[in-house]
Amino acid sequence: MRIEVNGIALEVQVSGEGPAVMLVHGFPDTHACWRHQVAALNAAGYRTIAPDLRGFGASDKPEDLESYRIAAYAGDLIGILDQLGVDRVHLVGHDWGSALAQLVAIMAPGRVTDLACLSVGHRGAMLSAGWEQREKSWYMLLFQFQGVAEQWLSQHDFSNMRQMLAEHPDRDEVIERMRDPRALSAALAIYRKGVPPEWLLNDDAILPPISVPTMGVWSSGDRFLTERSMTGTEEHVTAPWRYERLDGIGHWMQLEAPGKVTDLLLDFLASADAQAG
Repeated sequence: MRIEVNGIALEVQVSGEGPAVMLVHGFPDTHACWRHQVAALNAAGYRTIAPDLRGFGASDKPEDLESYRIAAYAGDLIGILDQLGVDRVHLVGHDWGSALAQLVAIMAPGRVTDLACLSVGHRGAMLSAGWEQREKSWYMLLFQFQGVAEQWLSQHDFSNMRQMLAEHPDRDEVIERMRDPRALSAALAIYRKGVPPEWLLNDDAILPPISVPTMGVWSSGDRFLTERSMTGTEEHVTAPWRYERLDGIGHWMQLEAPGKVTDLLLDFLASADAQAG
C-alpha cells in the first residue's frame, strides 16, 4: 500500500494480524529482503509492517539531498505507525535499517516494545571498534562523492557493485534496480546525509543509549562489520541485552539463513510478549 508521510509517498507492505512488527531494510534493499520473515511472522500471529525507505524501491525519491537527513527516515517510520494506528511495535532492522530502528527507539521509546538489530550496532560501539571497523567501512567515504560513487559502482556493468554484493542472494535484482541512475543516487543519499564525513574521522556525536530490550545479531561472514561493533552495543543499552552470533553467514543474514534468523526473531518476540503478558 501507499502511505503518505512527511510530504512523500512510501510503499509499505502490511500483512497479518496480531502484535505489530516493523521490519526495516538497509542498503541497497527494499522491503522484499524480509519476505521469509514476513511469512513466518504472519503464520506465528504477528502483523508485519515492511516499508521501502524513502529513496528505495517503489517509495518516492526526492531530488533534494537535504530530504535524506537521517532524522527524516526515522520520522517516516514513526509516521507510518501513526498512519496505521499502531501505538507500540516490535522493531527489527538490518544494516541501515538497524541504525534507523535504533534512532526510532531513542527518539520514541514509548512506541517501541523491543528492538532487534541485525548486523549494525550502536554508533558508539561502531566507533569504539577501532580502526579495524573503520577499514571495513572504507566505502562509506567513497559514497560521499556524488557522481564519483555512482560511476565507480556502475562501471563495467556494475562490476564493483557485484563484488560488494557477492553473497547477496538477490544481487541480480538489486543491480537491475540500480541501472536507473536516479535510483542509485537516491539510495546512496542515505550515506551522504546519514554519515557526515566528520563522523568517519572523529568520535563526536555519539547517540544516546537505547532504553528498550534489545537483541543484537552478528554474522561471522560479514565483510563490512566487526563482531566488536555489535558486542560493544551492550554498553549503550540500558535495558536487557541479548547477543547472538551466526557462524558462516554473510552480511545479508535474513536472506542467506532465513530459518535461523526467523527462529531468533520469533524467540525474542515471544520472550517480550510473555513478559508483557
